[in-house]
Amino acid sequence: MIRTVVVVGTLLLGVGAVVAQQDTVNQVQTLMKGNGKNAGALAAMVKGDKPYDQATVDTALAQFEDTAKKLPMLFPDSAKGLKPEGDYSASPKIWEDKAGFEAQIVNFSKTVADAKAKIKDLDTLKAAFPGIGKACGGCHETFRLKNT
Repeated sequence: MIRTVVVVGTLLLGVGAVVAQQDTVNQVQTLMKGNGKNAGALAAMVKGDKPYDQATVDTALAQFEDTAKKLPMLFPDSAKGLKPEGDYSASPKIWEDKAGFEAQIVNFSKTVADAKAKIKDLDTLKAAFPGIGKACGGCHETFRLKNT
């Protein structure tokens, strides 16, 4: 009887760990989809496809800030090698170069904070947006893989 309880308990712990790992992957995907949506909204303003809207800018920057705060905790060692559904997954380089990954996040966070302090109209958005894109994309180039 005790052996059965131990086996069942061990299995439940294993299932719980897999669910927790998948939850972190889902959180990352949700954050990245939010970033993409908000970056698209800012890009539309920069291109002149949409009128400048400070509320949209503030929402986008808040999303980017939230991402920068959460990302460092969403790549535990247990998530290494997980292949989520979708177009992209985390590169093993995240765990191989943890300091480089964290430096990219710090750079993104600083770039967003600087932009938040400066963006007040279309001209300041146009000046700040390329830096945000570069900081965001720089991390993607090194620490993201296209799923095949």
